[in-house]
Amino acid sequence: MKLPVAAGLATAAVTVTLYPLFEGGTWFWSCLGAILVTTAAGALASHLGARPWVAPTVTPVAVLLYLTLIFTPDEAWLRIVPTKDSLALLAELIGSGFDDIQRYAAPVPDDPGITLLTTAGVALIALFVDVFAVRLRRAALAGLPLLALFTVPAAVLTEPIGWIAFVVAAFGYIGLLVTDGRERLSGWGRAVVVRRSSGSARGAAPDTERLALSGKRIGVTAIALAVLVPAVLPALSPDPLFGFGVGNGLGGGGGNIGIPDAIAKLGGQLRQQRNATVLTYTSSDDVPRYLRIYSLDIFDGAKWTLSPLRGLSEDRVSEGPLPPVPGLRPGITVKRAEMRVTMSDDLDKLNFLPLPYPARQVEADGDWRADRSSLMVFSTEDEASGLDYRVVTEEPEPTMTELRTAVTLPESDRYLQLPDGLDPRVADLARRVTADAATPYEAAVELQEWFTRGDRFTYDVRASGSGAQALSRFLLRDRTGYCEQFAGAMAVMARLLNIPARVSIGYTGGTKIDNVWTVRTHDAHAWPELFFDGIGWLRFEPTPAGAGGQGTARVPLYSLPVTPTDGPTTGPSDGPSADEKDDSGQSAGPARPNPRQLDRDLDGTAIAADSGTPTAVKIGIGVAAALALLLLPAAARLVVRRRRLRRMTRTAAGGHAAWAELRDMLTDLGMAGEPSETPRALGRRIGERYALGPQAAESLTRVVTSEERLRYAPTPSASGPVAADLSRIRRDLASRASRWRRLGAVLAPMSVLLRVRAAGEGALDVFDRLEGLRLRRPGATRAAATPRRPGGARAEAGESARERTLTGSRR
Repeated sequence: MKLPVAAGLATAAVTVTLYPLFEGGTWFWSCLGAILVTTAAGALASHLGARPWVAPTVTPVAVLLYLTLIFTPDEAWLRIVPTKDSLALLAELIGSGFDDIQRYAAPVPDDPGITLLTTAGVALIALFVDVFAVRLRRAALAGLPLLALFTVPAAVLTEPIGWIAFVVAAFGYIGLLVTDGRERLSGWGRAVVVRRSSGSARGAAPDTERLALSGKRIGVTAIALAVLVPAVLPALSPDPLFGFGVGNGLGGGGGNIGIPDAIAKLGGQLRQQRNATVLTYTSSDDVPRYLRIYSLDIFDGAKWTLSPLRGLSEDRVSEGPLPPVPGLRPGITVKRAEMRVTMSDDLDKLNFLPLPYPARQVEADGDWRADRSSLMVFSTEDEASGLDYRVVTEEPEPTMTELRTAVTLPESDRYLQLPDGLDPRVADLARRVTADAATPYEAAVELQEWFTRGDRFTYDVRASGSGAQALSRFLLRDRTGYCEQFAGAMAVMARLLNIPARVSIGYTGGTKIDNVWTVRTHDAHAWPELFFDGIGWLRFEPTPAGAGGQGTARVPLYSLPVTPTDGPTTGPSDGPSADEKDDSGQSAGPARPNPRQLDRDLDGTAIAADSGTPTAVKIGIGVAAALALLLLPAAARLVVRRRRLRRMTRTAAGGHAAWAELRDMLTDLGMAGEPSETPRALGRRIGERYALGPQAAESLTRVVTSEERLRYAPTPSASGPVAADLSRIRRDLASRASRWRRLGAVLAPMSVLLRVRAAGEGALDVFDRLEGLRLRRPGATRAAATPRRPGGARAEAGESARERTLTGSRR
């Protein structure tokens, strides 16, 4: 019976790793109930000695009854027996669960449909674990369905799984292996060492305790190494075991960061029901700005990703202005503005700063560095959660002439690369859409207009898919998607027209609330950036805005269609940027701040270069932490000794405390005897073997006598000044021990270490307690399990009488 229970506990332990996928806790209790039903069915089949195929046949029926009771009781007979209506409702809930999974991103709400799907899936995993571990007696193979369950959050989430959940799951699997091993050992031949269960006459059974303990120690050590070793290896930092994102090597900082799948994270934020606040900001010109986090420049045919980043020590934001803006030549008019950003404290792990492009100066606490080619600002040590920072931006405002005459020669051809196998109809479509464009800039405007004009496309966050086929379906057939599809498709079409392009991931400008711009989860956005030599990277907006699209998306003024009234030298800086409206229809404020005032603010603040914590200080902190860890046993010994000294002032408890302190003292000095040694025998042995001095011998006699009186005397007398006696004994015995033994008694007292070892062994015996679980067959009684002696009931009565007589004589 132990093995089915261990299989159920292992499944429940791995199920804990699903916690990041859900908002509430209903799913867990529902799954736990399904595991209990599966375990009970398997344990009952094992107890009755049924054939191996019985449990896999009966368990699905039991699970169906459980699901009916939990999810469709009103349509069932007696609230548990399935009917046609209850089965139809279960099928409907499963269908809605699949739809909700497509709509929402983790953490998903624990709706009935999603909860039903999760419960049924966990029950199926529990059944497979029971079949492998119990029916087929292949406990190691049971790790395969458990691994399948564990990989669900690893595949769905962009954030790492908590190490505590991993440890719980690993212990569940180790416990299953230990239980299976003990059952196998219990069937090995003749017992060498035997033990008897109390109150039972079942006879001798093999003692597998020490073998099981060794296996559990190996398992615990393996789990500890799996968690701790990757965390301390610099090459794998941080959290390589749980960091499922793509790692980019960052030079100069000496560390790595895990970059999540930006596209997947974007879709997850847009599909969340909760629209939490991500950040708030104010700007000197009160104009909303897109805040970029990632710049994706590689399209592999499946999705957009970013190139490895490079963060040099001289590119720390604390060193001064950010690196030069790629492609921006002197003479282009720029609009300078200052922003102050406050990040939410509830953000997930984020090692990048949301910034307007192009940012020129950033003031933020921590070691933040800029990548020269993309101007993304990141850190290998700090996170953006709860951070307040200041940023100065200089947005280019080219004239229409400068836009029309700009060429499209990037720094390298990586912004034009496309994978093989793209649908040729996409290239034909790009050429048809831009047939009337005379310049790269006009082609970019035509592409944007083709996406946003009329009702050609439909905005829907439930759309999904990636790769070349998904691109073709989106552009040529379905034409339904959200910002990911719009931005990626325009960037691909721009590259097909030899216009360098990339995709940016971040947030729109948000909504103005109480004079502060507030950016929420649903403001997550993707947009394309196209490169024009001399001007640099310019943002375009192909995603529909307003009520039918991304609510806070805004089309940049320079990308609006050119009208005949526009003169050849008219640029966006001459347009109505000062009168731009926000979502509430209010004026967005003046377009241009006072550049000189900004210069005075920036120049008046001294920015110290943050070189980080020196290596010597880090080494010193590490050494101090190691010493503190090593001295924990010594500190524990001092605490125990002081508590006992306080107890010795009490008449009733002083003797016992003195005796316990004496035993620990002898253990620390390597003079301990057997646990069964009586106080008088121990005192005689210590006095004879170590030749105590007269005063120490008298003190030892008083401690021993005090303990004897407390144990055996009807009315124990006062214990006396045992604290002074113990101090005298300790000095005398220590003088007879070696120097290393005395040092070990102070720094690493064996009495404390043995207690830690005993506590660890007790914690590892959780599964051993399952031995006491037994199901009694109907009609079985204790008398039936106990063999009768000759003479029947009369002999038993005589034996009981003799036992009572002996008990009375002892009293």
